[in-house]
Amino acid sequence: MEAEQYLLTNEPRYYPAGNELALYEAAYAMRLPVMLKGPTGCGKTRFVEHMAWRLQKPLITVSCHEDMTAADLVGRFLLGSEGTYWQDGPLTTAVRMGAICYLDEVVEARQDTIVITHSLTDDRRILSLEKKGELVRAHPDFQLVISYNPGYQSILKDLKESTKQRFCALDFGYPRRELETQIVRDEGNVSERLATKIVEIGEKSRNLSGEGLVEGASTRILVQMARLAGAGLPLDQAAQFALIIPLTDDPDIRDALSGVVDACLPG
Repeated sequence: MEAEQYLLTNEPRYYPAGNELALYEAAYAMRLPVMLKGPTGCGKTRFVEHMAWRLQKPLITVSCHEDMTAADLVGRFLLGSEGTYWQDGPLTTAVRMGAICYLDEVVEARQDTIVITHSLTDDRRILSLEKKGELVRAHPDFQLVISYNPGYQSILKDLKESTKQRFCALDFGYPRRELETQIVRDEGNVSERLATKIVEIGEKSRNLSGEGLVEGASTRILVQMARLAGAGLPLDQAAQFALIIPLTDDPDIRDALSGVVDACLPG
């Protein structure tokens, strides 16, 4: 089970786009579960890390996938040298210790796996370990946070309404131009002028979404591109390496993206 557990000691830099910090703090004060919705690479995970640091709470992150079972989350009996023993999963660990448990890309998991969170996301705040015959009452500091990208979902792969309506929700999108330029400049350690060019490339790539391209360049991609350019790689090569080739295998779309880059290169 791929999970990370840590108490953040250094502040994960986050650039607020609105009142999301205050909204999250209000939800945490009442231990309400929170759902983050937005495209890939727009800052959802960084936001959760920042809030865990801001609240000084441990964070347990689980990267969800289609083969993830309920046992992967809650725990299972294992065979050891002295016989069988129970090992808590990441969700159970978070419930016991009072951590923020973050289920990243939650719709990738099977529906029957997600249903086990229902008793944690209402007034009961309990987790049933059926195989162990134990009911675990959530620590007062426990909170559940989930995220997913609505743009990738379909009728066959979406959260049930009975799950959605248990969460407060925040919409995330790519930052407005001025803020994204600041992020690319600071995170990529490049000049304002170069950051502006890179953000322009990113914005134009997003205009191709739905025209053969599933999604345009994420802020994460633009930061990677900036780091490469800042290290001395020519901007057109950095764009090919970090943006064009990762986004598509279609030669026509690659040509279109290359045209976008050429149009934005410094004159």
